Amino acid sequence: MDYNTSRPKLVIPEYGRNVQKLVKYAQGMEDKAHRQAFIEKIVQMITQMYPQVRNVDDYRNKVWNHIFAISNYELDVDAPCEILDPEIKHQRPESVPYPHGKVKYKHYGKNVENMIDKAIAMPENDKKKAFIEVIGSYMKLAYRSWNREYVNDEIIRHDLEVLSEGKLLLPQNANLDNLIYRKRNSNNNSSNNRRNNGYHKNNGSSSNYKRKRY
Repeated sequence: MDYNTSRPKLVIPEYGRNVQKLVKYAQGMEDKAHRQAFIEKIVQMITQMYPQVRNVDDYRNKVWNHIFAISNYELDVDAPCEILDPEIKHQRPESVPYPHGKVKYKHYGKNVENMIDKAIAMPENDKKKAFIEVIGSYMKLAYRSWNREYVNDEIIRHDLEVLSEGKLLLPQNANLDNLIYRKRNSNNNSSNNRRNNGYHKNNGSSSNYKRKRY
């Protein structure tokens, strides 16, 4: 009995073994014109049998590259596109360097540090003061999200001073609860909308029930 384990390995498993057999058969053709026409029919058949490849950019070029890969790049036909070099195709990409910047306070995250650096570089004006208050509000929101407990504004002032190395100071009258109240109001509005939608549905069904006649 012929088992798959004893057969040649499938180069492109998505196409199946019959496509691979057809490509191997075309390689044995002596007449190049017949071989060219046969391979073009295979490409056409693949695009019809596997329509999902049409969702890929330049899908016909990819099919031609797959055909050459199945033939171990030993197919003598004229391809209408560039066939990738197998050595370049299997070349491993360069590793992406991982950022090693250490975050001083993890519950604030890297974004807060970036915002602080941006604020330090800003000129001294009202816009910078407002931006510092926004940073403080965001830090308080992040602290609450991380610790799930009330945080005193003095802690935020201290942490901002440490992170900015004393270059940014929050004024004593700064309101750091703007973002927290906005988030809370947004959640309340969403809850109210869900309740109202449920009320209208129930109210509508009861009114329909009252109009029903016997």
